[in-house]
Amino acid sequence: MRHIILALALLCPAAVFAQGTTPAPAPADKPAAAAQPMVGDKPLVQVGKKSAAKKGEKPPAPGKPQSAAQKLQACQDIDDATKERLMCYDEIFKPQPKPKAAPAKGVNECRFVKEEDERLTCYNGFADKIPRLPR
Repeated sequence: MRHIILALALLCPAAVFAQGTTPAPAPADKPAAAAQPMVGDKPLVQVGKKSAAKKGEKPPAPGKPQSAAQKLQACQDIDDATKERLMCYDEIFKPQPKPKAAPAKGVNECRFVKEEDERLTCYNGFADKIPRLPR
């Protein structure tokens, strides 16, 4: 009796471990499309997000969307007085230059400044005043 219990105790876990999660290779005589799981004669429908199902598109960025202040602070990490930093700011607030722009009262009004150097200085002035937010 002890020998039977001992044999069952050893063989049952071995059978569980022997069952792998890797699928069996498709036979050489069948095409690769036949390796797709089938229900009867129809392919198995897999449910998921529509955006993930579309090929060629990037999945949405994880996490919640950033505020304009967090985006402006991210631009502060780029070297000062460079074209890259201005392009980073311009992605947040699309430039709409006016011939005679009034002095900016807020960061979103910097987009109306025509000259790039002045627009960068305007953005930097407001971005420096933003208190550091947690990332």
